[in-house]
Amino acid sequence: MKITNVELYEVEIPPIAPIAKYNPKFYDITLTRVTTDEGLTGWGECQGRKADLEARFTTCIGADPLAMDPFTQPDPITCALLDIAGQAWGIPVHRFFGAQVRDRVPVSYWSCHMDPVDTAAEAEVGARLGFTNHKLKARPWDIVETVRLMKQAAGPGYSVGVDPNTLFEQPSVAARLAGELEPFGTIANFEDPVLKDNLDWFRLLREKTWIPIALHLGAPAGVLAALKAEAVDQINLGGSALQVRRSAALAEAANVPIWVQMGGLCLGVLAAYSVHLQATLPNATLPCDELPFMRVADVCAGSLAVEAGHFVVPQQPGLGIEVDLDVVEKYRVA
Repeated sequence: MKITNVELYEVEIPPIAPIAKYNPKFYDITLTRVTTDEGLTGWGECQGRKADLEARFTTCIGADPLAMDPFTQPDPITCALLDIAGQAWGIPVHRFFGAQVRDRVPVSYWSCHMDPVDTAAEAEVGARLGFTNHKLKARPWDIVETVRLMKQAAGPGYSVGVDPNTLFEQPSVAARLAGELEPFGTIANFEDPVLKDNLDWFRLLREKTWIPIALHLGAPAGVLAALKAEAVDQINLGGSALQVRRSAALAEAANVPIWVQMGGLCLGVLAAYSVHLQATLPNATLPCDELPFMRVADVCAGSLAVEAGHFVVPQQPGLGIEVDLDVVEKYRVA
């Protein structure tokens, strides 16, 4: 078998209207399609512009995809090669990562920072769709009012993940806000609540609130440092599939649960790849941040199913999804 072509599709699929009101575009995304002389096609996805990726992504033309080491390639090519290998050998991609430990992967609903009334309206939508956790970008001046209105709209069992992107800045601010939020119950976590250059601050916050303290990390070295400092109750892991797998193993050894954000506001191809990986990570028990359903169109045409706040892990060979080229072409910009 030989790779005959590598095609790149830079696409811009807008976010759903409530988010577009505040953020009309969320980063550049390029899909990668790898085709072979035996009719198999593999897909990958990453952030970035097509023009910046072509030189790195087309060097494998002419190679045997089954003879290549996929984990030496850029992660979108890794994904495409595993997709092809899974189809060739009749196994789903998650088999390449280890034993499957779950057939459904929890996922959060999501909001950017919005007016509290608008966030509450989105919480009502999320609850109606069957989600039980809502991740939102938080700001110190309105997070308490936002959560109050969300609870009124979605009910007391609807949990909230608070992500201020370090904008609470100081432990004194974060601790005060935690105290004001605790009476609402079901606050899932504080993610990156304060500046990240002092892990002692995160350890201090763990002593001041029952709300779990989380860090958004990637490389194993950063995860190890946070664990040694006893700075986290939870970890949000990003990066390549191989990096996430290695970092997750460190957190598992310390009995720390994780969630995964390989793509965030990605499309369905990267979300499917992440779901396959998460299906094999024992401590990936928290709702992930892969959010293709927060855009107005689905390049997978529903083939990556979301049911009651969970992705259903595909069991078909390869990624187990069908990419709708009509949708890709409709939103293609390069």
